[in-house]
Amino acid sequence: EVLLRMHSVGICGSDVHYWQHGRIGDFVVKDPMVLGHEASGTVVKVGSGVTHLKPGDRVAIEPGVPREMDEFCKTGRYNLSPTIFFCATPPDDGNLCRYYKHSASYCYKLPDNVTFEEGALIEPLSVGIHACKRAGVTLGSKVFVSGSGPIGLVNVLVAKMMGAAAVVITDLSASRLQKAKEVGADFTIQVKNETPQEVASKVESLLGCKPEITVECTGVQACIQAGIYATRSGGTLVLVGLGPEMVTVPIVNAAVREVDIRGIFRYCNTWPVAIALLASKRINVKPLVTHRFPLEKALEAFETTKRGEGVKVMLKCDPSDHNP
Repeated sequence: EVLLRMHSVGICGSDVHYWQHGRIGDFVVKDPMVLGHEASGTVVKVGSGVTHLKPGDRVAIEPGVPREMDEFCKTGRYNLSPTIFFCATPPDDGNLCRYYKHSASYCYKLPDNVTFEEGALIEPLSVGIHACKRAGVTLGSKVFVSGSGPIGLVNVLVAKMMGAAAVVITDLSASRLQKAKEVGADFTIQVKNETPQEVASKVESLLGCKPEITVECTGVQACIQAGIYATRSGGTLVLVGLGPEMVTVPIVNAAVREVDIRGIFRYCNTWPVAIALLASKRINVKPLVTHRFPLEKALEAFETTKRGEGVKVMLKCDPSDHNP
C-alpha cells in the first residue's frame, strides 16, 4: 500500500446521488462515508513491498481494487470481481480528503507533462475507453452518443481517437452540446419532445445512414428506446448510463435486426492506455474542467454539480499548492 497526499478530486454524478439519496441500486449508505473516486495525488509513504513508487511520485488512482484473485481477475476482467473494493461505493470510503491510503498496484505514476487534474480525469475517461472498446469502435465507424454530460463527452473524445468517422450526440441542453462540439462531435441534436423514433431518424439523416454503434449515457427509458431504433441492423448498442431498474424497450426490434446490446460496469485495464494518450497529447481532456474549488468549499462544489452547471467540477485538496 501507499499513503498519498491528495491533490485533485473530480465530483461524479454518483457522488451527488449518494449525497442526495443515500443509495444507488443495491448499494446503500448505512454509515458515514467519504465520497470521491476521480483522483490524483502525491506519494508520501510506501509500504515495505512497494518497488514501483517512491515518496514524491505524482500518481493517478484507479478506485476499484479486487480483494482476491478470482476467475474474473484471472481472465483480466477484474472489474466484475464480486469482492472488489471501490472508492465511494458503500461501505467503502472514497478519497475526497487530505490523505488517503490505497493499494500500490492501482496507483499509476504520472509523467511530468500530465497534470494532477488530467490524472483525476483518467477515471471518467476510462469509462469512455471501456465503453468504446466494448462497442467495437474502429476506423470509419459512425457513432451515436446519447447524452452530453461528462460521460457522453469522454465517449466522443475516445470514439474520435479510435477512428470514428462521424459522431452525433444528443442532449436537452444547448450549452452541453456546444461543449460536445468543442471536444470533437461532428453533429449535435438538441432533443425537445420528439418521440424515440423521431430522434432515431434525425440521427440517421445527419449521419447519412444509421450508426453501427450507439453509446447510451443517460439511462433514460426514452433514450434507450431511441438508441435501439437508431442503431443499424447488425450494430451494437452499449448501455453506459444507469436509470431505473426496470425499463420498457423495443427488444423485438433489436432482436430481429441483430442489434447487440452490451452493458459496461466501470472499466478495467484502462489507466496505462489513458496515461499514454495524455502523455502523447493525443487526447485533450482539459476542456472538461469548468469549475475548481478548494476542499473547504466542497459543499458549494457539490451544489454546483447538482445544479448541472458546467461540466466537471474539481476539488483541490492540497492547500500548499495553489496552481490550477
